[in-house]
Amino acid sequence: MAVHKHTYKDYTGPRTPVWSRFLVLARFGFARVFHLKFLLLFIIGCLFYPLVCAAYIYLSHNPAFLALFNIPADRLPHVDGRFFYFYSIVQGALAYLLTAFVGPVLVTPDFANGAMPLYFSRPFSRGEYVAGRISVLLTLLSLITWIPGLVLFAIQSSIEGWSWMTGNLWLAGAIVFGLLVWIIVLALIGLALSAWVKWKIGAGALVLGVIFAGAGFGTAINSLMRTNYGALIDLTQVAHTIWSYLFRYDTGTEMSVSSAWIVLAVISLACLWLLIRRIRPFEVVK
Repeated sequence: MAVHKHTYKDYTGPRTPVWSRFLVLARFGFARVFHLKFLLLFIIGCLFYPLVCAAYIYLSHNPAFLALFNIPADRLPHVDGRFFYFYSIVQGALAYLLTAFVGPVLVTPDFANGAMPLYFSRPFSRGEYVAGRISVLLTLLSLITWIPGLVLFAIQSSIEGWSWMTGNLWLAGAIVFGLLVWIIVLALIGLALSAWVKWKIGAGALVLGVIFAGAGFGTAINSLMRTNYGALIDLTQVAHTIWSYLFRYDTGTEMSVSSAWIVLAVISLACLWLLIRRIRPFEVVK
């Protein structure tokens, strides 16, 4: 269409600060996620185990409850590294399932509908796009992992007193650091794989397959080759190794902690490379 009257002008209104532009994508990402009632119910369900743990901490320190059921207090499991190790296993598994559900919802429609040129015709960089999408995942995963874990630590500290809290501050650090690393890796995997599949169900299945296929292939490699190196492609074993080290709970694993950290670093770099290759303001159609 020919433009006969050059009366258009540049936009002169208020602009979003550069540092917070990724929050625009995050806001619409949350709206996209919360529109699905199934995801809301699943997120609420993920908080069931932390509630059970909180109830256990309270009741295990309640003399009236213990006397009512004649339960010796010294025979109950202590709230220590072992307690939070198993907490991390349960909530880490739920975080993986939530990533498989949310990751494709955030990213796959953008690529399926060819929305990348529209995004990058605006003042967005690839880093800001990734930050906007991954911030949604990290927020949701934090709500079911390390944040409830810190709440449990605070409940135990309020009951046991100041001396217990100061003597076990390393537990709080292990909760935050161990689970935060895990959800960052999960978020990168979810975004990277979802960006390469233009079908949400297929993308979710691919994300789920990374864990299950890795565990299966790792077990097969260990059985056939009579080695333990197959566990390196099993992300659950890698995470359990790191958590057992951080929570000072010996699980008898034969994988070294350094090997587990290297595996997570390699996976993270591979996911970033996949995102860089896929996220671009144009698409080559063959």
